[in-house]
Amino acid sequence: MTRDDEVPLAHEHQASSARPLLWLWAGLIVYASLHPFGPWRLPVLLPGQAPHELLWLPVQRHNLFDLWGNFVGYLPLGLLLALAGLRAGRTPMRALLQAVLCGSLLSLSMEWTQYCLPLRVPSRHDWVLNSAGTLVGALALLLLLRLGVLAHWQRLRDAIFVPHGTLGLALLLSWPVGLLFPPPVPLATGQGLERLLTLLDDELADTPLHRWVPLPDPVGALEPGSEVVVIALGLLAPCVVSFVMLRRVRHRVLTLALLLLAGIGATALSTTLNFGPEHAMSWLTPPVLPGLLVGLALGLGLAFSPRRLVAALGLVVLTLLIMLVTQAGTDPYFSLSLTGWERGRFIRFHGLAQWIGWLWPFAALLFLLIQVADPHRIRAPASPSRSG
Repeated sequence: MTRDDEVPLAHEHQASSARPLLWLWAGLIVYASLHPFGPWRLPVLLPGQAPHELLWLPVQRHNLFDLWGNFVGYLPLGLLLALAGLRAGRTPMRALLQAVLCGSLLSLSMEWTQYCLPLRVPSRHDWVLNSAGTLVGALALLLLLRLGVLAHWQRLRDAIFVPHGTLGLALLLSWPVGLLFPPPVPLATGQGLERLLTLLDDELADTPLHRWVPLPDPVGALEPGSEVVVIALGLLAPCVVSFVMLRRVRHRVLTLALLLLAGIGATALSTTLNFGPEHAMSWLTPPVLPGLLVGLALGLGLAFSPRRLVAALGLVVLTLLIMLVTQAGTDPYFSLSLTGWERGRFIRFHGLAQWIGWLWPFAALLFLLIQVADPHRIRAPASPSRSG
């Protein structure tokens, strides 16, 4: 017998997500370090400089934002490296040393590779800060282990989440990152369809299939009513992903509130970084509040729905979001925001946040399709009558 707000499960054991999340984070670091991946060239030697002298990285001046970015970006890597080592049966000290060594070597290889990218500048400071971030992240993991937090988290995860694989957690963690790259409408991720179709059309330029690809035709700024719908769908998108992973209704309602705060916080942070703290909430145009309220109301309704129904409706939500965002053109505010990201201090994170925002709904669609297609992942729950 199960509680009204709890769903019986087919599989109770959940494998550790440390290793897949580690590869995902390492891939993001490589992308952020080497973006825009060209133009490539051989390293340029200064007069009288021997090739082996390039191995000892030069000292470069960076602003405070870049320094903290190098340190903070490697904190999760160190934590995940140490966690993966512990899961593999290594002792804490060996896991710590392995984490620091791997993180430092990854950073060093990225700095050396940047010699071949004229738009990137290798720096000894970057390597030191990356290595320090890896060390602090690994030490934090060992501290959490010593305090019993990891064991508590595993029990909590087994109690809160159904078996879902790593993709679901990765989607929830990456959603606010995708919002940091300014979208044409607040909370509206998924602008990648137009770019992908344009790229496909370019690849078919010299073939009989040229011009057969249906290219989107953005209509410009959306009408206020359409913006309300897009904002509501943008808030619902991460909600449906989380709802199919959560066992209980009360956890769904709490997650809805947390996702709302995360969306507002990420959008405000993006605006602050572009235009200054005094303009942090300037994105709150008249359609935003109604859109958020509509998204909250629909999210509360979905919180009490069976998991299979949530997954099915989630496919509709994500498809509509992609279709509407694809039709949204640029406005002066959006264009100014992009200029700040593409030419300003955010060049290191431009490609990373941009691609996450562009492709997030497509990854969410794949995740929901997996849940719907596998009958062992989702069982139809009894109709929940209370929040637990």
